[in-house]
Amino acid sequence: MLATLEENQTARMSQVRPVVACLDCVTKSYGTVTALREVNFRLEGGELVAVLGPNGAGKTTMIRILLGLAHATSGRARLFGSDPENRAARKRVGAMLQVGKVPETLLVREHIDLFSSYYPHPLPMAETMAIAGVTDIANKKFGDLSGGQRQRVLFALAICGDPDLLFLDEPTVGLDVEARRMLWAEIRKMISRGKTVLLTTHYLEEADALADRVVVINRGSVIAEGAPAEIKRQTAGRRIRCVTSLDLATVRRFAGVVDVRQDRAALEIRATEAEPVIRELLARDERLSGLEVSSAGLEDAFLALTRGDDNVNNHSEVA
Repeated sequence: MLATLEENQTARMSQVRPVVACLDCVTKSYGTVTALREVNFRLEGGELVAVLGPNGAGKTTMIRILLGLAHATSGRARLFGSDPENRAARKRVGAMLQVGKVPETLLVREHIDLFSSYYPHPLPMAETMAIAGVTDIANKKFGDLSGGQRQRVLFALAICGDPDLLFLDEPTVGLDVEARRMLWAEIRKMISRGKTVLLTTHYLEEADALADRVVVINRGSVIAEGAPAEIKRQTAGRRIRCVTSLDLATVRRFAGVVDVRQDRAALEIRATEAEPVIRELLARDERLSGLEVSSAGLEDAFLALTRGDDNVNNHSEVA
């Protein structure tokens, strides 16, 4: 019996999750502007993937192609193994996008009722409103809502059909801290029920807290991919803060230093490893004070990746 249980557990762990959505060598151009360049992307069932990138990096274009709202110039997009415009596939999807308008004269409950009718097996309205935190504004017109309330309603419209795949494009813009944390909790519950989520966000803390995997895109190309911890470990290293008489140019030349910036009286140093840099600082400045060392966060990794990519691209363009 024990052997059987161990075999079953091993089988579950080794089971390959289905590919829910993918882009195969997708390029998208708008005239002379290339929004995506030969992008390969996989989204597997039951995972939350955060797509990060500066404004204009191509994140929204990726989502629009996967939703069938835009067509790739070259390459192929698939949604549940079908063309993104396939009606059966689209009925399994919910989306909260930055683009598009919602009629402002309808009541919140009327919007949810209308959107629920588009799906074969929607959630009960009361459940949808409770999950999105809009029960208390159900009888208000959408046009009378605050920015944060509108975001919660748009989230309700995205989840009302109980979708297998949920696209969330900047879902917590305009939400206060409490509302943001509430939405995070609901997203985690969806993942625990086997749902799949593709998230774009400018809140790096959000991606770090929620994502199984992070994909960083810049200038239309994927430049990094992996678990948040992996990306932080590979690109961000350690953060050192101290008050020193040494100038930025001197510290920047230390072996292992990735970046240095002045923050009021202190220097903030990003390094691949902290110990060699600290030894060098102490050897050169006996009066060094206020020394703090911490692990760099996802924001540091993101900046390191995108700044480095921009430097490479800028060099190529000049050359």
